[in-house]
Amino acid sequence: MTSIPIRLAEAQAPRYTSYPTAPHFSVAVGGSLYRQWLGELRSDTPLSLYLHVPFCHQLCWYCGCHTAVAKDYERIAAYVGLLRQEIDLLGRVLAAEGAGRRPVTGLHWGGGTPSILSAEDFTAVMGQLRGVFDFQPQAELAIEIDPRHLTVEKAEALAAAGINRASLGVQDVNSHVQEAINRVQPFEVTAAAAQALRACGIEALNFDLMYGLPHQSLEDVKQTASLAAELHPDRVSVFGYAHVPWMKKHQKMIDTAALAGAEERLAQAGMAESVLLQRGYRAVGMDHFALPDDPLFRYAGEGRLRRNFQGYTTDQAEVLLGLGVSSIGTLPQGYVQNDKDLVAYARALRAGQLPVVRGIALTPEDRLRRDVINSLMCSFAVDLRAEAEVHGQPGFDFSESLERLTPLAGEGLVTVAGSKVRVTGEGKRAVRLIASCFDAYLGSAKGANTRYSKAV
Repeated sequence: MTSIPIRLAEAQAPRYTSYPTAPHFSVAVGGSLYRQWLGELRSDTPLSLYLHVPFCHQLCWYCGCHTAVAKDYERIAAYVGLLRQEIDLLGRVLAAEGAGRRPVTGLHWGGGTPSILSAEDFTAVMGQLRGVFDFQPQAELAIEIDPRHLTVEKAEALAAAGINRASLGVQDVNSHVQEAINRVQPFEVTAAAAQALRACGIEALNFDLMYGLPHQSLEDVKQTASLAAELHPDRVSVFGYAHVPWMKKHQKMIDTAALAGAEERLAQAGMAESVLLQRGYRAVGMDHFALPDDPLFRYAGEGRLRRNFQGYTTDQAEVLLGLGVSSIGTLPQGYVQNDKDLVAYARALRAGQLPVVRGIALTPEDRLRRDVINSLMCSFAVDLRAEAEVHGQPGFDFSESLERLTPLAGEGLVTVAGSKVRVTGEGKRAVRLIASCFDAYLGSAKGANTRYSKAV
C-alpha cells in the first residue's frame, strides 16, 4: 500500500460508526419518541444489545471512551442496580406491545471496563437479560476485557453466562510506551488472560492494538504486532491514536511533542499491517485483520460486513438497543442516546422514564447516504445509481459529492466510472476521507464547529 499525501493524512474526518454521526444528534429525540419507536418494531425483529459500563480501575490517558475511575466497588454495585432497572423498564415497554420475548442475535459489553463487574453481578445481569429476551442459539455474546484484572474466577463466570467472544485491550507491549499512556501491562499478563479465557471455553478472541501513541517507534509497533500474533487471536484491530484533548481532558496528560507526525503514523500503520499479513491474517476494512476462518473475513468477502459503534462487525440485526449511561441505540427510525450524566440517568430511571436524551430521526436521504458510506467503509466500492434505486430515489443527485471526490481521485485514492466509485489500494487507509465526501452534514451549517480526529 503506497503512501498517502501527508496533507491528507493530517486531515480530520469522522470514523463513521454511524451516519449521521453522534455530534449531530439533538434533544429533538427523547425518551417518549424512543418509546414510540420501540412500539413500532415487529415482534419478530432480531435485536442486538449493547451494555455500557462507565468505570475503570484507572484511567488510561489515550482513552476516548466515556468512563471514570471507580475507587470502590460500591459505586459499581450501585450502577449495576441502575442498569438492571433499565433492563426491567425496557422489558416492560416491549412487553406492553403484546409480544413475547424478543429474539436477540448479538450482545456486546463495552465501556470503560465491563469486566470490572463482580462475577456475581455479571451473572445476575446476564440472567435478567435472558429472562427479558430470547437469546438465539447462534448469538454472539462479546465483552471487552482489561487483561490486568481478569481472574480465573471472572473468566469462568463469563463463560458460564454464555460469553463466547472476548476483546482484550493490548495497545502496545513496550514498557516505555505503556508508561507514557498510564497503562502498564506486561505481555505475560495478556498471554495469561488469553490462556484463562480459552481454558474456560471462550476461544474467539480479539486484540486491540494502537499506533501513533506517545514515544512509540516503528520498531515498537512491529514488536507489538509480532507478539500479539504469537497468541493467535482470531481478530486484531489496529487503531490510530485519536488525540482529542478538547473532548477528553485527561489526554492533556500526553505530551504532544512525543506524538508521531503524519508520515510516521502512516509508516506505523503500514508496519502493523505488514507483520499481521505475514502471520496469516487478512485485512478487513481499514483497520481490522482476521484469520481466514473467522466470520469477519468471510462476511467481508460475501459483502455482508457492517459497521456499528464497536467498529466492523458481523452483526446483521437492524436494531441495536443501548443500555447504560451514554449508550447509543439504532432503530429503523433513527438513533437514540442515553444521558451521559450518571445522576440524570438515575433520575430518569427512578421516574420510570427511558433515559434517552438525544438522537436523530433519519430522513430518506440520510438512509441513502448511510448505505453509501457503509459500502465504502466496508467494501471499498459503491454503485451510486444502484443504491439510489434500492432506496426508491432513482436519479438522486450526487454531483456535489462527486465534485468533492475529484481531488482524491487526482491523488489516485479513488476512481469514478459512471455511477461506480471504487477505493484504490492506495486509498484504503484514507477511506474515511473518501466517505466524508458523501456526508451532507460536513461543511454545512449543521456540521459547523465539529472537530474530529485525524483520518489516518
